[in-house]
Amino acid sequence: MRATLIITDLQRGCRWRTETLESGSLDCVHQVSVCPFDRNQRFEGFGGAFTEAAAHSWQQLPEDRRQDFLAAYFGPEGLRYTQGRVHIGSCDFSLGNYACKEDPEDTAFRTDRDDRNLIPMIRAAQETAGRPIALLLSPWSPPGFMKTNGEMNHGGRLKPEYRALWAECMAKYAAHYRAAGCDVRRISVQNEPDAVQTWDSCIYSGAEEGEFAAGFLAPALAEAGCGDVKILAWDHNKDVLVYRVRDTMAVSGAAESVAGFAVHWYTGDHFQALRTVKRLWPEKELWFTEGCVEYSRFDGMTPLQKAEMYAHDILGNLNGGISGSIDWNLLLDVGGGPNHVGNFCEAPVMLTEDGQDFRRMDEYYYIGQFSRWIQPGAMRLSVSGWSEETEVTAFENPDKSRVAVLLNRTGRDLPVSLTQDGREGYSFVLGAHSICTLHMTL
Repeated sequence: MRATLIITDLQRGCRWRTETLESGSLDCVHQVSVCPFDRNQRFEGFGGAFTEAAAHSWQQLPEDRRQDFLAAYFGPEGLRYTQGRVHIGSCDFSLGNYACKEDPEDTAFRTDRDDRNLIPMIRAAQETAGRPIALLLSPWSPPGFMKTNGEMNHGGRLKPEYRALWAECMAKYAAHYRAAGCDVRRISVQNEPDAVQTWDSCIYSGAEEGEFAAGFLAPALAEAGCGDVKILAWDHNKDVLVYRVRDTMAVSGAAESVAGFAVHWYTGDHFQALRTVKRLWPEKELWFTEGCVEYSRFDGMTPLQKAEMYAHDILGNLNGGISGSIDWNLLLDVGGGPNHVGNFCEAPVMLTEDGQDFRRMDEYYYIGQFSRWIQPGAMRLSVSGWSEETEVTAFENPDKSRVAVLLNRTGRDLPVSLTQDGREGYSFVLGAHSICTLHMTL
């Protein structure tokens, strides 16, 4: 196989540099072995979230820079994103609270902010990509009148008498986006259903998610002509994933209605939780659906540390068995917003101070080592390494090319050899605090 090495070494000013490698004998200590005949989960692709904040920031750009921004994410020379996440109703990264209905007597179904902000950005992204962007829809909160606390923020629960109406509204969102030319493929029951937030939030137990999915959301999607939309549950942190899956799957009908589970990164690695779910429920999808550099928690980190945090989590998630990876906001302003409750964070691409241009953050280039080379439909291959100092994952793409991504978070260069048969392979130096992709073609 021919091999190209794509290197990101930001300490040495290298963003994406390529080298051609020749195969040969292996004589390096840090040997990595790829097992091409042991294929694991199918991977669907990488993406980011189309939030109202991202759309608002994108609309501030001059027209030519709007297109350049979309190309940076969705174009062949950019991150080649194929996935997206969209909030149903408002989220914290909206300009304020809003919902599809205002009160119990409201017969309208309002999508004006979606039509004005989100859908135009999604359609423009699809034009840039030259293909549909597969979307996951996620609600942060039902309308306030449907909840026990009477408001969209500060938690509360969905009142039982409104479960059918809320499911109908969620299904209408899916149908509306599809009618507008957007490729809705998945929908989650609730974003972060175990967190009472100062912003849009709503609490569900694991059993309640199963009951809502099986008894209300699945039938509503079928009624709306969207019965092929897959339902995901949890959509929250990995630490208690196994227990939430157990509780949801124990509900009658949930095994048939819930296609998978979604996770976030805000409580640490917990990659073993992913592997446990894949072992106990191998038929269920696992999706990473949110992670970001929160200013309230990670503001003291260096740009390189933030990028390495991204890569470490992506590697662990991939090896844990995820089916797809969706980052949080695609674009934010220089202050890390707009956010209607001041919950600011960093995105891989940020507006400049004057709002007339954008800049790529370090994590953008680290994400690209995965998203540019691991294609939708790729199958993960088993890998083993000398030590944890060399973090690695590997995939075989539908076009039969193979990809290995290697991360070095240590402060020293690591001589690495990668083999696919235990004898001959490729040798190179994985620089201190660098990441590389080995792309191998027939």
